[in-house]
Amino acid sequence: MWNHIAANAITLLIVGIVALAGLIGWGQNTYVSEGPLDEAIFFEVPRGASLTAVSESLEDAGAIESGIIFRLAARYNERDGDLKFGNYEIPARATMPQIMDIVTAGGPSTFRYTSTFIIRAQGAETRVRERVPGQDELSDVATFAAGEPLPEVYAALVAQNVPMIYRVSIAEGLTSWEIVEGLKSAHFLSGDVDVVPAEGLLAPDTYEVVRGTARADVLAQMAASQERILAAAWDNRQDDIPVTSPEEALILASIIEKETSVPDERRLVASVFTNRLRQGMRLQTDPTVIYGITKGEGSLGRGLRRSELRAATPYNTYVIPALPPTPIANPGRAAIEAAVNPDESPYIFFVADGTGGHAFSVTLAEHNQNVARWRQIERDRANSQN
Repeated sequence: MWNHIAANAITLLIVGIVALAGLIGWGQNTYVSEGPLDEAIFFEVPRGASLTAVSESLEDAGAIESGIIFRLAARYNERDGDLKFGNYEIPARATMPQIMDIVTAGGPSTFRYTSTFIIRAQGAETRVRERVPGQDELSDVATFAAGEPLPEVYAALVAQNVPMIYRVSIAEGLTSWEIVEGLKSAHFLSGDVDVVPAEGLLAPDTYEVVRGTARADVLAQMAASQERILAAAWDNRQDDIPVTSPEEALILASIIEKETSVPDERRLVASVFTNRLRQGMRLQTDPTVIYGITKGEGSLGRGLRRSELRAATPYNTYVIPALPPTPIANPGRAAIEAAVNPDESPYIFFVADGTGGHAFSVTLAEHNQNVARWRQIERDRANSQN
């Protein structure tokens, strides 16, 4: 009898071992096999989420066959404490080891939706775009001007707390007042701005933020960036430039920024102003005069009057012999670098040429000819609109 019982026990033990071995083999095979996803998806690992919660969410999303196997493998490989919060793209047919690498590696988050708030001189607008998982192309979801009601499709995404990356994009050459006014209309930012930052101290760029970021924090980030850019440019300046401090370089850079929107012209425009400063000539640039009138609070909306060009103000470079007392806008990195590393050129004059760029000249006679051509272009354009 006891022999029979022992034999049965041994048989059951063998069956159990075989079953366990089979189960382990099945689990190992499931772990390394292609996953069930037919197409790529975006997946969020919330801040502070547990391994159990993440594995169950992966299973619910159809990314893995078994949350239990995923957890056991993570613990066996001592990666159960390596989860990094963020948004990730999981490719189609990704294996569990591949997914484990994705959600534990960290790095920049990948979002399906991007909301970019763009501030320009003409106003501000929001562009919402979507990236299809597994593809690089972005498609437009909604575009709307500041102050307009949120489009229904975008409002629904916000109401559902769909993960989204938010960006604030600042155009080069805006005044501090224009930037602050633009930020005030950014629907996803918070807080008031008590003081408009000093002119020139904000770096135009694209800044990544989270929903609810304080406007003052965005301005602080811009100011810190501009400080770094200016310091680096000043450290790498030419030895013989006529500006004597980083502050003067920033003033000159702001004038360069307002005078040309053509990237390849910045250093050439800088050379004209550099040559004028070296020769003790007045800069004679309209944007400084305009700033003296508007104080940077919006556009002038008309041409300059002769009386304004003759008026003695701190910003009228047709009257004052040097730079104005402050920047007249917030210049970008390229304009700052041009101010301290201008081209070598003989030019001391330039005027618009009708192509978006400028015609440069050495003598006043050449300049007057270029001005005459520009005036004719203006007349022709006016006549074609009538």
